[in-house]
Amino acid sequence: MKIGYARVSTQEQSLDLQLDALEKAGCEKIYQEKMSGMKDDRLQLNQLIEYAREGDVLVVYKLDRLGRSTKRLIELSEELQERGIELVSIRDSIDTTTAVGKAMFKMLAVLSEMERDLISERTRAGLESARARGRKGGRPKKDNRQVEKAIKLYDTEQYTVKEIEEITSVSKATLYREIRKRVSK
Repeated sequence: MKIGYARVSTQEQSLDLQLDALEKAGCEKIYQEKMSGMKDDRLQLNQLIEYAREGDVLVVYKLDRLGRSTKRLIELSEELQERGIELVSIRDSIDTTTAVGKAMFKMLAVLSEMERDLISERTRAGLESARARGRKGGRPKKDNRQVEKAIKLYDTEQYTVKEIEEITSVSKATLYREIRKRVSK
């Protein structure tokens, strides 16, 4: 059975173009949603995946209708493959029911994995380079004098934590963390 999935990101957008293409592709059942592709928890897509059986074909207008991130697309395609469900993307000319379509999809997966690895390598190299020049990562430390002042104000029991934050620019989290350190000593 061919099962279609159509999605647009906002309520104002129309599904008509996708629905027409899915019907033309022979989809017997079509799930549709108006929700951002960045959200992984999409009710209609989840219902479609639950409904689909081995031998079914999931048809989308474009791959980005399934998900915006390559990682999510790969996870979804692996899940479909494990369950024996094929994937067809009309506009991207990907059809995993054919040998060429399967190869193309796997090549895209390999390229995306390589892209993730390259990003990771560049990040590590950048951090090492910064460390070699004496730079440290992370947030800058709060001025110890301001933290001590905040603790003293707290100890007077004359100010609320909110007032202490405003006076010293020391956050509530930092203040409580320093108080816990003092108590645990």
